[in-house]
Amino acid sequence: MQMLASILLLSLALCCYEADAVACPTFIAESTANLLAPESVFRASLSKYRAPPEAVEAKLQVKRCTDKMSLDKRVLFGKVLAEVVLRTCTL
Repeated sequence: MQMLASILLLSLALCCYEADAVACPTFIAESTANLLAPESVFRASLSKYRAPPEAVEAKLQVKRCTDKMSLDKRVLFGKVLAEVVLRTCTL
C-alpha cells in the first residue's frame, strides 16, 4: 500500500509540474481508469499512446495491483488524487 501511495505521489509530481499543467486532464483520466475501470477498458485507453508492449504490460501490472485493493480504498485514492490535482494543476 505504501508503494502505491509513493507511485501516486511521484506520478503527480511528474505530470502536474507547473510548466506542463496541460497534461493534468489526461493524467486524471488515466489515473481514474487505473483505479476504477476494468482491465480491458484500461488496456484500450492505453492504446492511444502507441506505447511499446512492455510499457503497456508494466502499466497493466500496476493496474492488477490496484485491482486487489477494495473499491472503497480505490475511491479514497481517487479523492486524494482529485484534491491534489485541484491544488496543483490549475488550468
